[in-house]
Amino acid sequence: MSANPRAFAHELLGRIEAIAALGPLPAVAAVHLPLAADEGSRESEFCGVELEDGSIGLSFLLLGDTFARLRGDSPARALRGMPALELARGYLDDDPVRRTLGFAAVNAISQRFFREAGYALDTAADSIGSLDPQPGERIGMVGLFGPLVPRIVEAGASLVVLELQSRLAGERDGWRVTLDPAELAGCEKVLSTTTVLLNDTLDAVLASASAARWLALLGPGGGCVPDDLFSRGVTLLGGTTIVDRDGFADAVARGEAWGRYARKYVVARDRYPGFERLAARIASRSAR
Repeated sequence: MSANPRAFAHELLGRIEAIAALGPLPAVAAVHLPLAADEGSRESEFCGVELEDGSIGLSFLLLGDTFARLRGDSPARALRGMPALELARGYLDDDPVRRTLGFAAVNAISQRFFREAGYALDTAADSIGSLDPQPGERIGMVGLFGPLVPRIVEAGASLVVLELQSRLAGERDGWRVTLDPAELAGCEKVLSTTTVLLNDTLDAVLASASAARWLALLGPGGGCVPDDLFSRGVTLLGGTTIVDRDGFADAVARGEAWGRYARKYVVARDRYPGFERLAARIASRSAR
């Protein structure tokens, strides 16, 4: 693994630059922010960047004071009309607000790329079904996927959850929470939130989980092209795609749940055609 915590971000942005080279990208049309951001409420933890063609990318917005600054700065007005690639480049910025919006733009461009290449996202697959916990297995989580805990414990597997907040550390009923990434070593299966793509912890987590034969990143922020994750050992990327733009925008503006206007999907490493093949599809269509 690279010693540079931003290595993945640089590689992913390189993919976005390559997408932009295939043809003009639509400008930014809107930024969708929840009325309030509540940790533990999935849909209020994410913002959306929308492009003029309706493509929407999501990003976690609870890093530092990101949400408060976004609400105060009214970015929707300031960013409307900005070239999508320019906003996406903010993913490399040290400022958490620019990183958050940049990552959302990266995901929006990626969603457009999938659509333009004719790549059908698999919304039918169960993103956690292949976890399939077995007696005696050691399973790791990066971030707590609460609904899965009983299923894992009842199956007879051992579970260790990696968290950043010290107040959460300790033993639970049949499982434990740790602050030490090294405890992921020896886990045969590891499930992580996609927040690691935003907070510079991706490569450290993957290094600790290098023995895992099943390694999934799941969450609304998993909307990017997955190639540079798959090359790092990730076997499954789960994201969220918006299927009803108007319903999503209205729900976010009202502070309501927007899940009904979206679909979860998975991209499995062994079934993904690869960035180059998808890019070639777009290039061949443009050449006609």
